[in-house]
Amino acid sequence: MNVGDPICSINSIVSGNKYKSEEPRWHIGSQLAYSTPSMGKPCTWGRSLGNITLGKETGMGQSKISVSLETKLKRIALRSKTEPDFKFDKLMPLFNKANLIDCFHRIDGRKAVGIDQVTKDMYEKNLDINIENLIAKMKQFSYRPLPVREVLIPKANGGMRPLGISIIEDKIIQTMYSLVLGAIYEPLFLDESFGFRPGRSCHMAVKEVSRELYCRRTPVVIDVDLENYFGTISHKKIVELMGEKIDDFSFIRYFVRILKAGVMRGEHFYKTDEGCPQGAICSPVISNIYAHYIIDIWMKKEVIPRCPGTTFVRYADDLTIICSNMNDAVKILDVLPKRLGRYSLKLHPTKTRLIEMDKKKTKDGQKSGTFDFLGFTFYMGKSRKGTVIPKVKTSKKRLKSKLKAVKCWVKRNRNVKLLPLWKRFNMKLRGHVQYYGVSYNQKWVNLFLRLALESFFKWMNRRSQRKSFSWKKFHLFMDMHPIIKARTVHSLF
Repeated sequence: MNVGDPICSINSIVSGNKYKSEEPRWHIGSQLAYSTPSMGKPCTWGRSLGNITLGKETGMGQSKISVSLETKLKRIALRSKTEPDFKFDKLMPLFNKANLIDCFHRIDGRKAVGIDQVTKDMYEKNLDINIENLIAKMKQFSYRPLPVREVLIPKANGGMRPLGISIIEDKIIQTMYSLVLGAIYEPLFLDESFGFRPGRSCHMAVKEVSRELYCRRTPVVIDVDLENYFGTISHKKIVELMGEKIDDFSFIRYFVRILKAGVMRGEHFYKTDEGCPQGAICSPVISNIYAHYIIDIWMKKEVIPRCPGTTFVRYADDLTIICSNMNDAVKILDVLPKRLGRYSLKLHPTKTRLIEMDKKKTKDGQKSGTFDFLGFTFYMGKSRKGTVIPKVKTSKKRLKSKLKAVKCWVKRNRNVKLLPLWKRFNMKLRGHVQYYGVSYNQKWVNLFLRLALESFFKWMNRRSQRKSFSWKKFHLFMDMHPIIKARTVHSLF
């Protein structure tokens, strides 16, 4: 059976003595087939788009030179960039055996397993057959993603964040969707968007906010907090928005099934009529597409022309709007909830606020406003020459939560041998320095390192009734095994 051959019945799947029985064999990782009507539309997978063949197999069953998945995605991205009005109507040929195996190898096998408890190694034992069965189910429209397993992780504010863990087979399909959607929409995303995009990082977003604050005499910031953004994405609206670029019925149909897979909380199943689970492989690109149409384009085409001097920086659902005066900021904050409400989103009533970053007040010795963005607190300070400039420091909430995490980790692992424990501890501190080591923040990084060392020293002395260390011995130990030093890893200017 070629991937591009039309499928009309189960007998055609097992023709050619590829399988011994008349029913496909199910292996570890394969799902039960749910039969659904194909709405009378013939399958055209594997056919070529013009003169470009998207897969190794063609509709005529003839083998041609295989084109790598990366090359196909580059072609899609190029066409999306050069022809903004073009609609992609033949994306399902990308879901062939070679590409799905490629997606399987992109999955991190160390991640948690879904509700079927099948690991990546277990699925890989019969990888070829499992992938062939998966493709056969997709061609019959009988593939249905299984519910995600909900896992709650603690948030910095004391709450819990739900994560959705899919099974391996669903992760393969989600990886393919993430790659295809990324290729289509990445050329369309605006420069003001930084989250979950190749070649962009949170430090670039922080640097952009710092630059925009520096360029304004009296910047007024709207610190936007979207309440439960991932959980309130409208399925109907996201499909309508994607219809502007995608006209592939099968592709959209399976996309809707991914969104409506449901959630398993313990032993109870819950339907998902809105939102996409955090932790899913395709959730970042879905959230970016939704915010691109609802926030980014609206800000660029409607708000900025009416409020000159206004700009914005968005990292996933973290949005900061910077205005040149208070009047424009008040107008934007008045109309923003109405815009979001049309797409089932809403602002957090207490966390969304206006902040006036008055440089004149800072120069006169008065306190100016501050706000948090991506774990950093932005405030107005003075340079060595006395010039008022925007500066950043570690957010107090993040500092407390990180120190608490260090304390719990050292306490839990204090019975491990000292040298291996110290090396792992140093690795954790290095991660903190790599993220928070930005311009003007060395003081707060040093504070974290000092408090983390005190916590380590405290719990090393509680491994038994006798003290294991004095400060003198501890410093001798650190001389032999130095700890990482605070440094500026990311420059903001």
